[in-house]
Amino acid sequence: VQLQASGGGLVQPGGSLRLSCVASGLTFSRYTMGWFRRAPGKEREFVANVMWSGGSTYYGDSVKGRFTISRDNAKNTVYLQMDNLKPEDTAGYHCAAGELRFGRTPQFYDYWGQGTQVTVSS
Repeated sequence: VQLQASGGGLVQPGGSLRLSCVASGLTFSRYTMGWFRRAPGKEREFVANVMWSGGSTYYGDSVKGRFTISRDNAKNTVYLQMDNLKPEDTAGYHCAAGELRFGRTPQFYDYWGQGTQVTVSS
């Protein structure tokens, strides 16, 4: 199983980025897909997830109203649209896959990707 995240970069406060995570080696439509982030010196933080069917999503409080998660099961891809970015969003962003579970903590996820760095700075 591989989860390959991309789309990170340097952006000014108030800007936008779209992250993508392409999954391979699993039956994508059976997996909840989640995004987590970790900033230097901080605990890993739940960002958002989307149920295997795409029918339900959940967001962390710090990103609610600014980030949107979506998935395309035909492309084995999950996206994270990040708008109105703030310096405190600076972190490494990782996608994760959990089979037929829908949770916000790491133990619900079976596979993890390498991550992509997002830096928000002027």
